[in-house]
Parts: sequence; structure tokens; C-alpha cells
Amino acid sequence: MRQDIIIIGGGPAGLAAALAAKEAGAEQILILERDRELGGILNQCIHNGFGLHTFKEELTGPEYAARYIAKVEQEKIPFLLETIVIDIAKAENGDKAVTAMNRERGLFTIHTKAVILAMGCRERPRGALNIPGFRPAGIYSAGTAQRYVNIEGRMPGKEVVILGSGDIGLIMARRMTLEGAKVKAVAELMPYSGGLKRNIVQCLDDFGIPLKLSHTVVDIRGKKRVEGVTLAQVDENKKPIAGTEEYIPCDTLLLSCGLLPENELSLNLGVSLNPATSGPYVNESLETNISGVFACGNVLHVHDLVDYVSEEAAAAGKYAAAYVREAADSQTREKTETACAGSETQICLEAAEGIRYTVPSTISPSHMEDMQLVRFRVADVYKEVFLKVYFDGKPVVSQKKRVLAPGEMEQLRLKKEQLQAFPDLKKITIRIEKEAG
Repeated sequence: MRQDIIIIGGGPAGLAAALAAKEAGAEQILILERDRELGGILNQCIHNGFGLHTFKEELTGPEYAARYIAKVEQEKIPFLLETIVIDIAKAENGDKAVTAMNRERGLFTIHTKAVILAMGCRERPRGALNIPGFRPAGIYSAGTAQRYVNIEGRMPGKEVVILGSGDIGLIMARRMTLEGAKVKAVAELMPYSGGLKRNIVQCLDDFGIPLKLSHTVVDIRGKKRVEGVTLAQVDENKKPIAGTEEYIPCDTLLLSCGLLPENELSLNLGVSLNPATSGPYVNESLETNISGVFACGNVLHVHDLVDYVSEEAAAAGKYAAAYVREAADSQTREKTETACAGSETQICLEAAEGIRYTVPSTISPSHMEDMQLVRFRVADVYKEVFLKVYFDGKPVVSQKKRVLAPGEMEQLRLKKEQLQAFPDLKKITIRIEKEAG
């Protein structure tokens, strides 16, 4: 089997990438999805708030997905469901060999010119959190509980404590309350919430659910079923403070302690990953260090809005189609193995004080469009500060920001003409400063 573009993942990123690639002229496109239907995680997100940027109206997750699925079917873009991709390897002539399997075809390999990684992310499990105590029934990730309630019609429990204030945890606090459960507390290790401000208001404040910042679970009681958990306050080093323990009886503990991009396939291929995001380093075209391999959506970095996922994925689809069209030129481009390996054709983006990471990690002025969108997250909550951009140490941009928070993705636009004004530019530095300077 041969294709021009294979898209791994049929969620919002994969769907948007496929449509954009088709619109950009790519003919042979195939979506590989491991679930029983397209749509990804959106299928279990029955709350509203989706589509305000993309469709200018408020939709639920399934409604948002349905619009993209309808477009994919209308464009007759083929897809394989219940298909697991087990390997991506380099093939001859610069192609990629994608090995997958499903019940109908068994094990098969597809050769393709370009691959778009759109596998999304998974939740951090209890085993990665080192919570002491027994391992009884009643401990779920927030996403698992969401699937039980919204798709399978099953209630995980009646008295709930949630650890972690990410958006999924906040939304599940509201969802469990609406279904008749009692959410006794949401505990957060950090001194700030990891979710959107609107979710804190709509999911906790509106229902009188307490948010305990700088708290964590230090013990789980119960052998067969959760009987209760002990919360404790933590110090600036995230260590529990003796004497602050509080026991809360409950039968369910939901974990919303971060998301991890699904990059096992990427690693096997040799894609360089950014430790700050656990996603690939990419250039201005969302192309990884492996020519012809693009990344978008939550497999690249965790997003807070699906509208941003669709926008980013559409760009990846367009660039992948351009790669297929001009494969010879694309393959001669100088590639960097990490964010700032040094190159005459690529400018490194440096995340300095207060900035966790940037996407992209490098920019090539000769390949970028007139406007380059740079997305990033900050490392802490900042108020009344300035976002500064330096070109090789020279200040170029200064934007006053009233509030910056880790739970909300920020955006910065760089103009091509700005970069061209610095012909020998090597590094762009983005940082947070308290003074206008």
C-alpha cells in the first residue's frame, strides 16, 4: 500500500489536518484511528464551550467532532477504524513505512511520503504520582470517570475527592455533582489551578466545591474500596507539612494530575522530544527533526482549547501537502536535532525567564509565512508584567500583560519582515519581566 500522507489519530487534530491537506491539493490521504469511531476524546466531552473560535458558536464536544467528521466524509477522505499503529520507520527514497494492524487486514505496512502525528495525549496514572496507601477500587483518572458517566452511563461513586485542578478534573467535579454525587474537595499540589479560569468559576465556584491549593493526597484508606483520603498542605518544595493533615471520608478518588503526549511511536522513529512538553521539537512548518514527519495537537503540546488544536493541525496538514508536492526541496533543508542545535538557515527560539517552552522551537525565515504564530505557556502566575522578545539580545517586542497563568496558552505573532531586518539573527528570546525597560 502507498499513500501521500498518513495521519495517525482521528481526533480533532487528525481530522483538521486531513481536511487542510486535502484542500492544499494532497490526493492520497489516509487516517488511522484506534477507536471504534472518529472524533477522539471529543466524543466523551458532552459539556459545551467548544467551537467559539472555529465556528463562532458554542458546541458540545460531539457536536464539534461531528462537523469535522461530516466534512471528512464529504471530501471522501478514507480512514481505518480500530486500527493500531505499532511502528513508523524510515524507508527507501525518503519514504516512511507505517506498520499497523486491525482485525480485517491483520498486520500490514503502508509506505507514505509524509506522516502527521496526531495521537493526542493520555492522563498521568497513579503509579506516576507515588501516592502512598492501599490500592483499592474507586481510584480513577478523571478522563476514565468521564467516559464511564458520559458514554457508558455508569457512576464511579457517590462521595468524591479530586486530586488535581486541570480542566478535566474541574469539569468532572461539575459533572459528578450534576449526576447526584457529592464532590467534597478538589486538591491541587501547586499554589495555582492548572485549569482555565472560566472552568474554576463554572465548575467549582457555582457549585460551592472547595478548591484546596498547595494540597495533596498523602494517604488512601480502604482495602477493597476507597473509604477515605488524607489531604495535607505542602510547602514551597511540594513536601507535606506535618500537622496539616485532614481526613475526608469518600468512596472515590479522581486523578487529574496532568496529561502526557503519546510519543512512543515518535521516539522509535528518532523524533527529538522537548522535555518541557514531552512533545516533538518542530520548526515553523510543524515539521520534526525527521523530514516529512509533522506533529500537531496534544501530541505536540497540551492545549487548553480544541479550537487551537484544529488551527494548528490545519497548518500541519497544509505544510505536509506542500512537502509532498515539493519533496525534493524539502528533503534538502537543513534539519536540527534539538531546539537550538545551531544553523545558518534556522533561528532558535529560547524560552527564558518565566516561559516554559515555545512552539515552534526553530524558525527559518526563508520558509516561514508573512506571520508566524508562536504558542507558549508560562511557568507561574504573573500579574502586571511585560512579555519581552529579544533578537540576539536586542529588545524588539514589549507587551504589557495584566495576568499570565500556566493553565492558559499564550500566543505571540512574529512578522517575517521583523526577522528579515536582522539578516544574521541566530536566536529569539522570549521572557517575562517586571519592568517595561
